[in-house]
Amino acid sequence: MKKSNVYTRGGDAGMTSLVGGQRVKKNDIRIEAYGTVDELNSVIGLVAACPGIPPEETDNLHYIQNKLFNLGGYLACRSDEGTYRMEPGISEADIEKLEHLTDIYDSRLEPFRTFILPGGSQAAATCHLARTVCRRAERRILDLADTGAEIDPVALKFVNRLSDFLFVLARYNNSILGTPEIFWKKD
Repeated sequence: MKKSNVYTRGGDAGMTSLVGGQRVKKNDIRIEAYGTVDELNSVIGLVAACPGIPPEETDNLHYIQNKLFNLGGYLACRSDEGTYRMEPGISEADIEKLEHLTDIYDSRLEPFRTFILPGGSQAAATCHLARTVCRRAERRILDLADTGAEIDPVALKFVNRLSDFLFVLARYNNSILGTPEIFWKKD
């Protein structure tokens, strides 16, 4: 059996295909939305690859990556075409799991009383990067919804909760790695 080429040449003129085959420009808001989710997934992969991350955390991050892959596939479908319909692959149970994980990690931390700057350990800094990409993904999904695209509310809830989780995880990683947090100093 012949191995397939990674390159297809189909996007050389700035067009790409959605799930279902419809061709759109590569800067279409739908591409921007699921591309940002893909970028977020990659940054979460960086978090999982950081030294000193416990296996439990890596397992949770891989769970999130699978959910983000589902979300990207969902966003790559136009429901108004009628040719192909995909569900977001995220449920209320997934949101509850994210909330539960956030509560578990947060319960292991001291309360914070001021703003925290992104940074500290490599794992924490990468979590903060993932958090900011997550917020951008949320904005791009909202931009897509503003075009009239139907977006399942559970997808937006998941992305919103995920950014909160990543903030807590950044703090947790600094804590377990013995790295002090960097507090904002106004002056």
